[in-house]
Amino acid sequence: MDVIVIGAGAAGLASARELARAGLSVLVLEARDRIGGRCWSRPEPGLSVPIEFGAEFIHGRPKATFSLLEEAGIAAVERGGTRWFVKFEGLRPRDRGEILGQIQRAMEKAGPLRRDISFQDYLDRYLGKRLSPDARTFAMRMVEGYDAADPERVSARAIVEEWTADGSGNDVSFRPLGGYGALLGSLASELESAGTRLRLQSIVRAVRWKRGRVEVEGTFLGRPFRESAPRAIVTLPLGVLQLAPGAPGAVRFSPALAEKRRPLAGLASGPVIKVTLRFRSAFWEELENGRYRDAGFFQSPEAAFPTFWTMLPARAPVLVAWAGGPRARRVSAAAPDMVRSALASLQSVFGDEVAVESRLEAAYVHDWQRDPYACGAYAYVKVGGGSARKALAAPLRGTLFFAGEAADYEGEAGTVAGALQSGARAAREVIKGFKEKSRKASTRRTRRKREDRHGKR
Repeated sequence: MDVIVIGAGAAGLASARELARAGLSVLVLEARDRIGGRCWSRPEPGLSVPIEFGAEFIHGRPKATFSLLEEAGIAAVERGGTRWFVKFEGLRPRDRGEILGQIQRAMEKAGPLRRDISFQDYLDRYLGKRLSPDARTFAMRMVEGYDAADPERVSARAIVEEWTADGSGNDVSFRPLGGYGALLGSLASELESAGTRLRLQSIVRAVRWKRGRVEVEGTFLGRPFRESAPRAIVTLPLGVLQLAPGAPGAVRFSPALAEKRRPLAGLASGPVIKVTLRFRSAFWEELENGRYRDAGFFQSPEAAFPTFWTMLPARAPVLVAWAGGPRARRVSAAAPDMVRSALASLQSVFGDEVAVESRLEAAYVHDWQRDPYACGAYAYVKVGGGSARKALAAPLRGTLFFAGEAADYEGEAGTVAGALQSGARAAREVIKGFKEKSRKASTRRTRRKREDRHGKR
């Protein structure tokens, strides 16, 4: 092989595609029995939409995602729907209206930060009286839920930049028609037709490397394997890279990745628990004379699962319960039955008049921090870690290259788009290295030929 790609998530598949198109031979090693990594779609009989255990939305209009959708002939369906916000149990949901806009305006008035601080400190010291109590609560829950971050650890500078970015378009979101499984399946099909080897259930245990050579060891279906190549692209999730040596699931690098210690310390892997609830019918559409018929989101900030969303624009009897950040960590530790906890949270949205549990038909749960091949959902920047993503992405000795949503520094970090474009970026770096090596080899051959001719004369 010319290149080994470790991981068959969005980043790994995107990098393998670029490498294959450049004519390089590629081996992709994936620990799971499926492709996709933190994208995991599961079609269910009788449902018009798949169950998405992991990534579900396309935030804004990222080129990396939309160009792939166009090539695959897959539509992007705009999410839409109204948003309803409940502050305390027993209060009727109301449209959250301009709460996010209020937060953004307060951030702009507060001005730039001279030094980085935590978002919790920023909220207390800089936004303070500029926000209503509802807006303060919403800001905290958004950091925890949307960014899967701990407000006491996450960089305020990074959050402000993300929430106030001009033209970010993140208020508009889409779903790939048929789910992310359809999109990544299309990528995998292209790899197969190009002759790229994709091997599932291949758990990488160790990576030995030196300039110009990488040796990967692990187990395939329980049996040891060893593969080697001149280059490797590492797309392991941040949480796995941060595991202590010797911890279950850790990958041992020899020599150790000393240059990556600082960037790894500047990032954190946010926990997320996702519970998808399937009901006999979309009962919320009929409540209060259809008041919530076009609801896209329900948010109950004090609940264990503070956020729920529907499948709009598709009409399906499905609600997704979402908990992120410290709340997800607490729920994971304290609630052995995630489904009951999610149902109790949903009950707080609609009140005791609606018998939520009696309408349930099925539930699907995934706790990403407990997933041994993920150890978290997606990355966020800690205080002072502003350059960590770019430093994590930097190649080592022209031999090890890094990709994944945590290693994206081009504006899409924490998303599938970030994973895709980081994978393509790492592949281009590899291709450039092979071209430079080829040019140098050609130059040396030319020089030798000239020297030989000179000697003969």
